[in-house]
Amino acid sequence: MSTVAGIFNSRADAERAVGRLREAGVAEDRISLLTPGTTQEQLDEVPTTETEQPGMGAALGGTVGGALGVAGGLHLGAAAASLLIPGVGPVLAAGLIGAALLGAGGAATGIAMGGALEDSMARGLPHDELFVYEDALRRGRSVVIVVADDDAQAETARGVLAGEGAESIDAARENWWLGLRDAEEAEYTVDGGDFGTDEPIYRRGFEAALHPRARDHSYEEDAERLRECYGGECDEGAFRQGYERGRRYHGEMLERHRA
Repeated sequence: MSTVAGIFNSRADAERAVGRLREAGVAEDRISLLTPGTTQEQLDEVPTTETEQPGMGAALGGTVGGALGVAGGLHLGAAAASLLIPGVGPVLAAGLIGAALLGAGGAATGIAMGGALEDSMARGLPHDELFVYEDALRRGRSVVIVVADDDAQAETARGVLAGEGAESIDAARENWWLGLRDAEEAEYTVDGGDFGTDEPIYRRGFEAALHPRARDHSYEEDAERLRECYGGECDEGAFRQGYERGRRYHGEMLERHRA
């Protein structure tokens, strides 16, 4: 299985793309929609459990589904969750994939998927891309995610999303970095670093710190995972500097949301 995703400027565009995916034969339980804008009142009305973080609202089933506008025909799998994502804000996640992905990021511990998400789908969740989705949601954009059964279905999904005007995740990831690059270059070179040479390694370290498993972990605490993913590269100074800067960036996003 492979994951295909697209970012839309409006929820209406994203909903239309969901409809096109279903028309193209993609099963509902393979599609998820993430969209910002849940009100605090909606969050407060959603029941919580003792296992959830304070102030976190989450629900499965139809409890929150009405907030998505069922007139658009959105009945994505069995789950609809209303979540308050640290550093992002309130988000509606329609579909098992999106709810599980955001939960896996530590934002919604306590969501029980009840075995509805297959192991193969769970393993394929795009955790490495979560920060790209979060950035899009912070900017008021919506994200459609498809877990394709095979290469042919993945190609179909990409075609549908592109045809409906989606920005690809790769393009969004590059635009996100371009928005940060000048400031990161200035910080890296203040002590004489050669950003022109070290940028790729620095950036990998930066992005590594934004993985859900890395958040709230120091470089030393995350060392085992880093070595598994990046080998000896994670020992390089540029990687470690990028990792520490990525941690600060994530903290800044959290503080900005709280302000």
